[in-house]
Amino acid sequence: MNILVLCTGNSCRSQMLHGYLQQFLPTARVYSAGVETHGLNPRAVQVMAEDGVDISWHTSNLATEYAAVPFDYVLTVCDHARETCPILPGAATAQQLHHSFPDPAQATGSEQEVITAFRETRSQIKIYAQEFARTR
Repeated sequence: MNILVLCTGNSCRSQMLHGYLQQFLPTARVYSAGVETHGLNPRAVQVMAEDGVDISWHTSNLATEYAAVPFDYVLTVCDHARETCPILPGAATAQQLHHSFPDPAQATGSEQEVITAFRETRSQIKIYAQEFARTR
């Protein structure tokens, strides 16, 4: 099974879901990408490590880099990605699922408040990933 996780900048939410899907579906090939690349967010790496998932080796990629991969699922995790994602030949027959998660990279306040926002989004994404894995 080939799964593509899409977000705007492939730095945070898509990276978290990528990490959890790899953990919960070890035989699947999971890719994550964005309509832009913003680099891997260090706070996303931090909060995933807190939950035992290492995404520090992930890279921020453009969706077009995976145009030829035959995807079974394309999962969008923000409205912007769903609305602006380029049409990928490999995803033409993929089942497309959408869930818009809050963007913790937009959180403001103290460092503790920002990290709390990352943890809250991480928790929502983990539940989504567990449900996705359970039903596949």
